[in-house]
Formats: sequence, structure tokens, C-alpha cells
Amino acid sequence: MAADLVLTNAVVYTVDAARPWASALAVSGGKIVALEDAERGPKTEVLDLGGAFVLPGLVDVHNHHAMAGRADLFELTFGADAGLDDILGLVRARAATLGPDEWLTGGAWASTLVPVLSTSAARRALDDAAGGRPVSLSDDSRHNRWVSTRALELAGITAATPDPPGGVVVRDGAEPSGLLLEAAGVLVERVTGTLTAEQHRRASQRAIEILHGFGVTAFQDAGVSTDILGALQSLDLAGELDAWVVTSLLVNDPIFGFDPVGAPLLEMADAYRSQHHRPDFVKIFLDGVPPTRTAAFLEPYLPDETHGGCFHGSTTMPPAELTEWLLKAAAAGLSAKVHCTGDASVRQFLDAVEQVRAAGFTDTRFQVAHGQFVHPDDLPRFAALGVAADISPFLWVPGVIPSAIAEVLPASRASRMQPNRALLDSGALVAGGSDWPVSESPNAWEGIAGLVTREDPFGRRPGALWPEQAITLAEAIEAFTLGGARACGLDDVTGALTPGRSADFVVLDRDPFRTSRVAETKVVETWFAGRRVFER
Repeated sequence: MAADLVLTNAVVYTVDAARPWASALAVSGGKIVALEDAERGPKTEVLDLGGAFVLPGLVDVHNHHAMAGRADLFELTFGADAGLDDILGLVRARAATLGPDEWLTGGAWASTLVPVLSTSAARRALDDAAGGRPVSLSDDSRHNRWVSTRALELAGITAATPDPPGGVVVRDGAEPSGLLLEAAGVLVERVTGTLTAEQHRRASQRAIEILHGFGVTAFQDAGVSTDILGALQSLDLAGELDAWVVTSLLVNDPIFGFDPVGAPLLEMADAYRSQHHRPDFVKIFLDGVPPTRTAAFLEPYLPDETHGGCFHGSTTMPPAELTEWLLKAAAAGLSAKVHCTGDASVRQFLDAVEQVRAAGFTDTRFQVAHGQFVHPDDLPRFAALGVAADISPFLWVPGVIPSAIAEVLPASRASRMQPNRALLDSGALVAGGSDWPVSESPNAWEGIAGLVTREDPFGRRPGALWPEQAITLAEAIEAFTLGGARACGLDDVTGALTPGRSADFVVLDRDPFRTSRVAETKVVETWFAGRRVFER
């Protein structure tokens, strides 16, 4: 049978250990049929790539695509390098385009601004810039919010409002400062208004367009609502979902304000399954983030006035409850992605997985999301228990978030973050994720370069972050292709260029193995299921 598409004169890196290199690729019916020239017919499209480099479509094992698409289309966006005055100027300009009491939402401010934003004076400056409008701006972790006085009023947050479970209303004296940590931000999220079904659809579609521009053809969304599930299904049924998508169903929700979550969401999720969309995971937030001391650690944070000298943080649920949820999910055929940023939460999760494995669930996939800090004793347990390391976001180089962490942890611990080399050497499956929009872009090549050097690939910050944990370029590429596909259960259809898999591939502007500027790699074309979905 004649091929639909033949690529010739290419340097094809398959990420398949059995045959890592080829010079041609043949496609039929949206799948790869040969790693060589093939029978051609009158309708066969033949592309001479002139020696261009080809590799599998990239897999982003951790993002929040709909949130990123919503931000791009509907919100005020700014980078973590923006200072307070910069943010206020942007708010002032955006507010001038809004109605009298219209919400202004967006982000993301740097975690290092927490002390600056913890005052009533900063909130009043925000009120002035916004003209009294309700404002909610997320931080770079998307776990915390800085809000205006009007937003506090609409959410019913006053001096008498107690801290909600799992959250903190940061106060300046008795008065709410406007800084809301973790679950306290949900009080505002619930009153900011909702998008229409069509806006949700547009947000998902726009995010996937952006992902295509960076060569991503498969991804796992790390926490979805029924609105997001509906948008993905709508796109797929219309033949417009040009990506493999795995979604993660929220068991608990300390930051988004979605409804429903937990058992009701798990029960209805399979109704949203379609050809390219697999609602196959649950998502559990087991702790928060280190900069706001909401991550759970085995050893204490640095002392401060609020927490004293023996504060370790805490997990969101006790061990028995976590194990019960994992068993319930496994019994329903669902895998689990669990957010763990502190080493105590990682250990609690591994302990729970050990019990689930002992109960006979040997095939269930488990992922530690982030795993920024792992105790050395727990490193070999990843491979032993079949737990993948979702190493996201791009935190393995010097930057704003590592700087914020260094303010709350002793230097000896803060500098030992993301033990990627040790995980690989122990036999663990390592999968690359962007956590976009926590990262400002889903450009995997920035992450790949950082994995290889542990340095800021663009020289914005000096030094290296625990350089002994650098990995090779081939290992980093595999983390963002076959490793990601295996971790989220898509390796049956994508992740490597082998006959029978979906024809998902990218054409690059350079050979990453022959350049000193890996981070500057650009995607020239992206193909999904044998169709070109992006061209520069």
C-alpha cells in the first residue's frame, strides 16, 4: 500500500533504543509505517528535508493548558521579573479598559515579593491602581493570590474571617493585608466569575496552538474541572483536538476553586473520554510550596516570627486518608499524580504506594509531581515501587523560585533541589513537564538545556543549581518524549518514532547534539497523526 507521506533526506532521532537513528520516515493513515523510504502512489506527499533534524513530538507531562490559554486570551499577564511598581502600572493600564466593577485577574508575581505584598499599604496601592475594582493576581506558583480591597469585600473576607483549612489570610495587624495563601485564595476564586463554555473551548484550543509552536503533541493536564473536560471533548468530537491529552481529576482542590472535585468528579469523568482524550489520572495536592512554608519537610524551615524554629509544614491529609484515596482510584482503573514539593510529602506518598502495590495493584501508574526535595533514603524507592518522577517546573536552574526557597530553608538544603541524576541512576522513570503557566512558556528546549547544565540557559542568573545532578542531552530529550509518554500512559500511541505509533514528530532548525545553544532550538514544523499542525 502506498504511503500518504514520506520524509526523505532527514536526520531522524527516534528515541527508540532498538533503532535510534534513521534518514527517512513513511506515514500512512496517521501512523508511522516505516523508518525508510516506502512505496509511493500518485497522492503520496514527499518532503525532502534537506538534512533537517526530526524527533518525536514532545510530551509535557505536567501543565495546566486551559489556565494558560485563559490567561493568554482573557487575563493580564506579566513575568516574575516585574516589581511592585511595574505590576501597579500594568494594573492601572488594564483597569482603564474595564467597567466600573469588572474583575481584573492575572499574574504571575514573583514569590520573592511575599514580604512586600503582606501590607495594607501595598493593598491600598493596588486599590488606587485598579480604581477600586476587584483584582486577583496569582503568584509564580499559582498557589497564592494578591487581591484588592474590593475583592476581599466580594469574597466576604474581613478581620473576623478565620483562616480556612489549608489556607492563610495574611494579616497586617488584625486587618487582611490582601495576600491569600493556598486555600484562602479559593474564597476569592469562587466569586471572580466564570467563563462560558465557548470561552473554555477557545482557551483549550489556544493553549494547544501555543504548545504546537513548541513541538508539543501530547500533554497531561495536572488538574481539571468539568468545564475543561467538556472543552476537550467538544474539540475532539469536532475533529479539532490535535494532541493526545491525559487529564488529572482533582481529589482535593486547595487552589483552583473547582466544583465538583473528589468522588463526584471521579464518577462522571469517563463520560468525557474520547479518541484523543484520556481522563486516566486523579490529582492529589499533598502539600503546598516551600516559599510560603506550606510544603511538608522532614527537617524544619528557618525560624521566623510566625512559625518559630521547629516548623516543618504539614501535608493536606493524614497517611490513612491518602492511602484510601489511592486504593479507591486504583480500583476504579485510575492512576495518580500527587503534588509533593517537600521531602516529607514525598515519603508519605511512597509509603502509601507501597501499600497499594501490596494490595495487588501492580499496573497502576503513579507520579510524584515536582519532587523538588527527596530524602536520599527515598531515591531508590521510586524505581522499586514503579513511581515516576514528574520533574517540573523548570526549577533545576537558578531563578526566582529557587531564590525564594533559599529565604526559608537553610542553604545546605535549599541548594540540593531536583536530584534528577540520582533518580535516573537509581532506575527511576523521569518525565519532563513545564507546569506552564507556572513557567512562563512551555518551551521544553529551555528545560532540556537546564537539565543538561543546571545553569540558566540564557544567562539571566549566575551559577548552577546542584550541578552534580546534571543529566545528558539524550536523557533530557527522552524525559520530554518517551519518558513522559510512559509516565502518563501514552506510550502505546506516541513518545517514539516506531512503526505503529502515531505520526507525531517535529522538524527542528538545528541538530541539538551538534550545537552549544540547545535552549535556542526552534521548532520549524510540528506534525500530529500525520498532519502538519504548525509551521514557522
